[in-house]
Amino acid sequence: MEPSAPTKAGSKQEEGFGAQPTWGTDLGPVLNLQRSSSSLCKKRGLQFLLDSSEKQKSLSSWIPENIKKKECVYFVESPKLSDAGKVVCACGYTREQHLEEAIGPHAFQGQEWDPKRHIQERPTDAFGDIVFTGLGQKMGKYVRVSQDTPSNMIYQLMTQHWGLDVPNLLISVTGGAKNFNMKPRLKNVFRRGLVKVAQTTGAWIVTGGSHTGVMKQVGKAVRDSSLSSGHDDGDVVTIGIATWGVVHNREGLVHPEGSFPAEYVMDEEGQGHLTCLDNNHSHFILVDDGTHGRYGIEIPLRTRLEKFMSEQTKERGGVAIKIPIVCVVLQGGPGTLLTIYNAITHGTPCVVVEGSGRVADVIAQVASLPISEITVSLIQQKLAVFFQELFETFTEGRIVEWTKKIQDIVRRRQLLTIFREGKDGQQDVDVAILQALLKASRSHDHFGHENWDHQLKLAVAWNRVDMARSEIFTDERQWKPAELHPIMAAALISNKPEFVKLFLENGLRLKDFVTCDTLLYLYENLDPACLFWAKLQKVLAEEPATARPPLRMHHVAQVLRELLGDSTQPLYPRPRPGERPHLLLPVPHVKLNVQGASLRTLYKHASSHDIFTIDPIRDLLIWAIVQNRRELAEIIWAQAQDCTAAALACSKILKELSKEEEDTDTSEEMLALADEYELRAIGVFTECYRKDEERAQQLLVRVSEAWGKTTCLQLALEAKDMKFVSHGGIQAFLTKVWWGELCVDTGLWRVILCMLAFPLLATGLVSFRERRLQAERGLARVRAFFNAPVVVFHLNTLSYFSFLCLFAYVLMVDFQPTPSWCERVVYLWLFSLFCEELRQLFYDPSGCGLRKMAVLYFSDFWNKLDVAAILLFVAGLACSKTLGPKIIIVKRMMKDVFFFLFLLAVWVVSFGVAEQAILIHNESRVDWIFRGVVYQSYLTIFGQIPTYIDSVEFSPDHCSPNGTDPYKPKCPERDAARHQPVFPEWLTILLFCLYLLFTNILLLNLLIAMFNYTFQQVQEHTDQIWKFQRHDFIEEYQSRSPAPPPFILLSHLQLFIKRLVLKIPAKRHRQLRNKLEEKEEAALLSWETYLKENYLQSLQSQQRQRPEHRIQHISDRVDSMADVLQMDRLKQPGSVEQRLASLEVQVAQTASAVRWIVEALRGSGLGSKEGAPTLAPQKASEGQDPALSGGWQAEDGGDGHHVNARHLLYPDALVTRFPVPDEKVPWEMEFLIYDPPFYTADRKDKALVDPTGDTPESLSRISYNAVDGPTDRRSFHGSYAVQDGLPLNPMGRTGLRGRGALSFFGPNHTLQPVVTRWKRNQDGAICRKSVRKVLDVLVVKHPRSEHWALPGGSREPGETLPRKLKQVLQREFWPAFESLLARGKEVYTGYMDDARNTDNAWIETVAISVHFPDQSDVELNKLNMHLLAQDPETSIRWQVVDKRIPLYASHKAILQKVATLFGAYY
Repeated sequence: MEPSAPTKAGSKQEEGFGAQPTWGTDLGPVLNLQRSSSSLCKKRGLQFLLDSSEKQKSLSSWIPENIKKKECVYFVESPKLSDAGKVVCACGYTREQHLEEAIGPHAFQGQEWDPKRHIQERPTDAFGDIVFTGLGQKMGKYVRVSQDTPSNMIYQLMTQHWGLDVPNLLISVTGGAKNFNMKPRLKNVFRRGLVKVAQTTGAWIVTGGSHTGVMKQVGKAVRDSSLSSGHDDGDVVTIGIATWGVVHNREGLVHPEGSFPAEYVMDEEGQGHLTCLDNNHSHFILVDDGTHGRYGIEIPLRTRLEKFMSEQTKERGGVAIKIPIVCVVLQGGPGTLLTIYNAITHGTPCVVVEGSGRVADVIAQVASLPISEITVSLIQQKLAVFFQELFETFTEGRIVEWTKKIQDIVRRRQLLTIFREGKDGQQDVDVAILQALLKASRSHDHFGHENWDHQLKLAVAWNRVDMARSEIFTDERQWKPAELHPIMAAALISNKPEFVKLFLENGLRLKDFVTCDTLLYLYENLDPACLFWAKLQKVLAEEPATARPPLRMHHVAQVLRELLGDSTQPLYPRPRPGERPHLLLPVPHVKLNVQGASLRTLYKHASSHDIFTIDPIRDLLIWAIVQNRRELAEIIWAQAQDCTAAALACSKILKELSKEEEDTDTSEEMLALADEYELRAIGVFTECYRKDEERAQQLLVRVSEAWGKTTCLQLALEAKDMKFVSHGGIQAFLTKVWWGELCVDTGLWRVILCMLAFPLLATGLVSFRERRLQAERGLARVRAFFNAPVVVFHLNTLSYFSFLCLFAYVLMVDFQPTPSWCERVVYLWLFSLFCEELRQLFYDPSGCGLRKMAVLYFSDFWNKLDVAAILLFVAGLACSKTLGPKIIIVKRMMKDVFFFLFLLAVWVVSFGVAEQAILIHNESRVDWIFRGVVYQSYLTIFGQIPTYIDSVEFSPDHCSPNGTDPYKPKCPERDAARHQPVFPEWLTILLFCLYLLFTNILLLNLLIAMFNYTFQQVQEHTDQIWKFQRHDFIEEYQSRSPAPPPFILLSHLQLFIKRLVLKIPAKRHRQLRNKLEEKEEAALLSWETYLKENYLQSLQSQQRQRPEHRIQHISDRVDSMADVLQMDRLKQPGSVEQRLASLEVQVAQTASAVRWIVEALRGSGLGSKEGAPTLAPQKASEGQDPALSGGWQAEDGGDGHHVNARHLLYPDALVTRFPVPDEKVPWEMEFLIYDPPFYTADRKDKALVDPTGDTPESLSRISYNAVDGPTDRRSFHGSYAVQDGLPLNPMGRTGLRGRGALSFFGPNHTLQPVVTRWKRNQDGAICRKSVRKVLDVLVVKHPRSEHWALPGGSREPGETLPRKLKQVLQREFWPAFESLLARGKEVYTGYMDDARNTDNAWIETVAISVHFPDQSDVELNKLNMHLLAQDPETSIRWQVVDKRIPLYASHKAILQKVATLFGAYY
């Protein structure tokens, strides 16, 4: 059984926000805190390249300079002893643990120990890396800090020096620290959900850091997650903020220069009343106040740090949001209740896990009840159930305090989320946490739709599209497409395709979204790691400018043309000199920020939506493809219209980028994605070809303006998409082009016969496709026949064989000293062939230029062969389906041969050098050295073994003894005695055998294997290769003249005259490039888009039919069924509880209705008092407005009691009210322990306020319930009671006596002018919403105030206008405004529920409506002219009247009355 000391200490150690934070310590500026995730990643990447010793040196110098610790400098003996029985100081440390100066005599001698004076700050001596001995090699970070350390310094340490990414979410886990027991299933659900939300949102988890209670559970959850993931990339940042003085074995963490690492030993058995750090946390902040053994020291610093972090801005993907924070509560005691209360008070949402025990279960049990039912007796019953062992220690005052705090917590239901496993559709903690944050964001008051925008930004930052679908895109909010544009840009930049898909589903149109400014912004925010970004930087560096030029779209077009090929025109033209650039705003400085300049501003400036490109979807697709973003590109391509060309262009871009990509994995991904888009193009074209062959073939050669005036066929050829080109439909089209005007089923023998005897064309031996040619027998028929590429090819083939025969005849028979006529014909023939090659070289129908055409010409293998054939007088090659692939095989085998020769040369030269050095002594002839080293070694491979390799076949006659004979090699060395050559046969024979083994067996077989692999690889794709090359072959003969060489010279002469003399440009054949009319092209693209949808549907259907998909689907259904069965089992008792709670609510509503009926009858004089039912006492004075006297009851089901006036923390003062539960508010209710403190603030204007004391002498001069001089002390609610010389608040107890910060005892009268006008549009018409007219109201925001307010308040004695109104209104307009107030209409008079109210002083107000119905009203114009705030920090504006307007609750109630008065929208 554990000792009582740890249990008691543990109760104090409960985590949380603690006391109210001290804001003054965190007001200093924080430099460079708003950093994007991409810049952080780059910085961290650079840090990894630094030497670790330099990092440690940097930390060792920075931390002691900026981070301090606390240390006692005066030893005062304490009456208590340590656990070891030693004498300790009042600070808790022993004498040996103090400095020498603290023990010896000094200036403090004889004084009582005071922590404010005797504990001083010194540079910290405990920081660095921490490793838990015996518990793995996982390394964390730690630092010892003073409790007064500024939050900005700690935040800078974590983000800049520890290298943590700025979080998207901060999860503060609080709860019990000792005796923590939770159901196993709930424990598993909590662990799984907590880690899931941290991993998916990039959150930080903040706990107490100790190896006990809920902190231990969080650590185990993180450990299980890291073990299951198996890598460190997904590690969860878990920060433990603990008290330094209670950490066991902390001595090992101390080192003045830092420990890298420090070895920490967990010793739970010997920790005593101290605690050990948890080994599963990644970072530790150890808070030091100079004492030992005191828990809870870290709570104020943790509160300040969490508050500071929640005010920082996280910029990611163009979206800047304040870091949201959520508090997760499990179990817990009094400290946890204070944590929840402080969190709710400061607007932090809390998630309470029901079933975890103690405080969490008490709150969960009463959270669904009306406030009026949360009574002291109910809380007492709950405490008896959930705090059985400690219930006897609860006093009546403590129970009352708990009741008050729980009432205030439950009253802010929008910030409280109860996680009930298996109930209300909740199954995971992560969903409950994110729902709590969205619910809290939705409940915050904002101008316009800022709250919805903020929720969407949170969902995008967390990358939780499921939450966006279920919580944001609902029927409650109808999103306009333009409102999604800024968030769409952020989703694109941060690569969140699911959100892009969601926005498209909700009406966003890419054609409206993509503007020039947007596209430039996207390219400015390219991923720096992508290759396209580097190419853009290279282009910008080549610009002829002194400074770095700004990015423009023609720079992008320049890089894209390099990728797409020169057959395309630039996609974005270069602006002309003097032309204004499209960019309207300095994009690099634009961020989507709630407070500053934003992308929304960008869209407002670009509202004209000038169409600067032909296809905005194309531009977005290119942006996604160049970054290799598969999912984004897939979504955008599905929206494209010219989808076949788009897919082929993507394939081309990816293939070109993969050639330059250095990362092998990325290059392979690009090639795989390129193949995928080729298959998409094939799929869409297949659908089109099945539907209509003619229109599908028309798609191939249609000139696409969007893709640089190229065609689908040309894009496929540029990308070398052999699968696409070998498609049956494309081959059918090429066959049609090959046959020209002839029918494709015409026999080849008929064509050859008509070639040899063209008069046969008149006999109908061949048939034509067109009826006109089929019926005609004249010259047009002959021209159509001889212009067909198939005829041109066979004529050229016949001409070429004739040339070969004549050439052979001249060489063998008629080769004379002087050229004969046959030889001259050969020269003329060769010259015609050379002219034809020149024509092909200069043939430039696309306008690429001579240089580009030369490169394209010589890139063709056939053109290289042609040139070689002409230069060497070698016969050309014919092309057929059989021969073409074989030539490709030979070509690829040549590459294998070169690789083989490199390996062979190594062995040949090695063996030759060794042989020459052993056998021949000092050979000086270079030619014979080369023959011996290379030539003889090479011939040995083919069986020519040297005779002098051994003494068997050696003959002295075959060599020269001294090497003097130039025709004989030098003889080997001789034995001087025997005059015989000396052969080290054992060495030469061994080398010779090894040489033959490796060359003849190993290398030659390697070459054969390489040839075999190449042959099989090409042979498998023989059909595709032949079909791909067929296009170039057909296009070549389509552009040729029908006349074969040498008669083609006449055609060349005609071409020379047309091009150089008449300047007529070349034109591509219409069959391969067709420019359609605008309407015809639009109809064709619409047809293609329709069939693309069919293709995508069939693709999805095929994926659903795959075995793995079906197995996954069945598995999901089984899991869903199991969850449903489990939920039903858990819901059975819960459903009964819900039904009982609903019944109780209905009974309470019925009782309230009956009470109202009885009062109405009694007031009208009906019925007698005899036998009348006894009614419960009224909880508010008659005549008061519940919406004004009670702050939250309208939304929380309150009962009319003032709420703000009972808040425990009095504003702007260190005063805590006595807790007053709702049932104890009326003065009639007995409250014996009620003992509120007395507080009256000191005022500079003492002559204008009541006295500060509560003595009878000081209060005797005051006349209550009357006009007391210049002060009106009468109440709108009638006479109020006076007790002991002090008036009593007519609304009941507040928990504080005195007049607080108010001026007078009793009622303090204020005036609230409500200045309104009708909101009008640009045409001057009144705006309407839900049929009702919309109002504008004048509101003011004063310094140090989070809310806007009506321009009213207290008045000076004898004045008509409030002081705050005078501060925003010029003096000359004061009389005019007084007359406006005199003509105004009172909308409310009575009590105001204000946080400054006390038991003896309260605020009552008069609200007067001043309305301007006409926009041309002279007085309205004068008012607008005289609105001027005296204080520059004071803001004043006209704001649309709406229930979400961020006003004080009491002011909103007044505004609602005004809207009701005019029948306006609210």
